[in-house]
Amino acid sequence: MSKKICLIVDDSSVVRKVSRRIVEELGFEVMEAYDGQNALDECEKQAPDIILLDWNMPVMDGLEFLKNYRKKQVENNTVVIFCTTESDITKIMCAMEAGANEYIMKPFDEEIVRTKFMQMGLI
Repeated sequence: MSKKICLIVDDSSVVRKVSRRIVEELGFEVMEAYDGQNALDECEKQAPDIILLDWNMPVMDGLEFLKNYRKKQVENNTVVIFCTTESDITKIMCAMEAGANEYIMKPFDEEIVRTKFMQMGLI
């Protein structure tokens, strides 16, 4: 059985590095993107099973990426988890309406990610 693929989308290389370590320890293959447009480009090459998505990024933010990605998808089975500092409930609701499956507040750790992945049946 092939590994599930997780796309980590964050403009911070440090956050991508930490997220990569956590996700690889959970048994996922990892792809990375530094903004929403780069993430769309990566998804064209290889459709991920799960996306960890930052909100605030240059070029294309996480919400704009999500709306574009969900429009392009034939099947909406990719799990998208926002990982962000945005705590405003209206923004969280907006993300969920746009197609996010879950929400994790930064800073997060391995236990939080593992718990979310387990709750969603990813591991």
